Amino acid sequence: MNIVAIASAYGVGAISVIRLGGKDAYEIAQKLCRSTLTPRHAHLKKLYSQNDELLDEAIVIYFKAPFSYTGDDLVEFQTHGGLVVANLIVDELLNLGARVANPGEFTKIALLNNKIDLAKAESISALINAKSQSAAKILARAMSGEISEFVNELRSELITILAHCEVCIDYAEEDLPSDILDGIKSKLTKATGKLSDIVKFSLSRQGLIDGVKIAIIGKPNVGKSSLLNALLHYNRAIVSEIAGTTRDTVEEQIKIGSHLVRIIDTAGIRDNACDIEKIGIEYSKRAANDADIIVCVFDRSAKSDEQDIQILNFLQTLNKKIIFVLNKADLSAKFDLNLTKFNAKIINLSAKIDSKPLFDELENALNLEQTNEIILSSNRQIIATQNALNALNLALEKLSESELEIFAKEINTAIKFIGSITTPMENNELLDAVFGEFCLGK
Repeated sequence: MNIVAIASAYGVGAISVIRLGGKDAYEIAQKLCRSTLTPRHAHLKKLYSQNDELLDEAIVIYFKAPFSYTGDDLVEFQTHGGLVVANLIVDELLNLGARVANPGEFTKIALLNNKIDLAKAESISALINAKSQSAAKILARAMSGEISEFVNELRSELITILAHCEVCIDYAEEDLPSDILDGIKSKLTKATGKLSDIVKFSLSRQGLIDGVKIAIIGKPNVGKSSLLNALLHYNRAIVSEIAGTTRDTVEEQIKIGSHLVRIIDTAGIRDNACDIEKIGIEYSKRAANDADIIVCVFDRSAKSDEQDIQILNFLQTLNKKIIFVLNKADLSAKFDLNLTKFNAKIINLSAKIDSKPLFDELENALNLEQTNEIILSSNRQIIATQNALNALNLALEKLSESELEIFAKEINTAIKFIGSITTPMENNELLDAVFGEFCLGK
């Protein structure tokens, strides 16, 4: 099996990277460059088609198995940039016996050849799609083995607990130390605490990995669309004095400091809306639920009303980072609701004049998300950890009831779920799902 793919981003650039792997990779590369290759040396070679046509002059590097990313023979061609040249070379490699690689297939082979574990593989994929420097740093730590070390350490602790339990079961009639069950409970409580902390922390920081979402909400005509346009520095959303102009969510990417975030302008939330506008309002509430940060906008120049109160009541149902913006600060202040009870930042500004105070506050909020704690890098890892935590909580319950056989069963279940973070357990469907999210060439 020999596979090939363009490993660099599509488009015009100085260099395109083509990756060729498999048991015949070296022989196929030789036919293309018509000379021998020394492992781990960069060679400047002319590349020819089988019809003796010169395709390009490129840097060719041969990685001999098992000393390659995948563990198989691997050859990389650094050609001149541009899709035409790269595709010409890929077509020639296909003619010589390779096939187009599936998404993530090179990394899948590395996993199957024990070059990396599943946690590292997922961290590689997430790092490629990182939306901020903070996320890149977290994922680089995960890729270097931080999550794997945590999993191996916790798995070892659970195996020790299971071994102590088996002793109690096997020698139930013997005189065992009176504190052995207390020791098991203490160790298990500590392990459960570790898992609970990492799940909570990973869920609260998921936006760092997947990309932070910021939703702008408020009642109609408070200046939400004006604020979005001001942050983007161009007129993306329609601005009108007519209430209900925005009837659907408007999404854009924006770079705030070192973070690439998704910012969402939503339809104004109010009661007396037409059927179409009501659909937009439902979208607004859904966007607020999905957001990591909510920017709630009020009209500083108008007295508060029932709609403002309803929006605040809605915010109280959410566990989100909230920033209040009192817009139209260039006009006389009449807004009279007390927002201090929300423990949220309150910013006075005029979107038409200067949105920088909000931009700076968003950057501060995003920078505060940086952490040195371990964060699980995929939803699959979080679900596996939650399942392990559920099993451990049930094990604690059974331990208190002295049902040691069921206790041991739940500990085994927890070990299985924890181990699945780094080990695929021969589950081809799981591997297809994980690597199907990778880009080609990786």
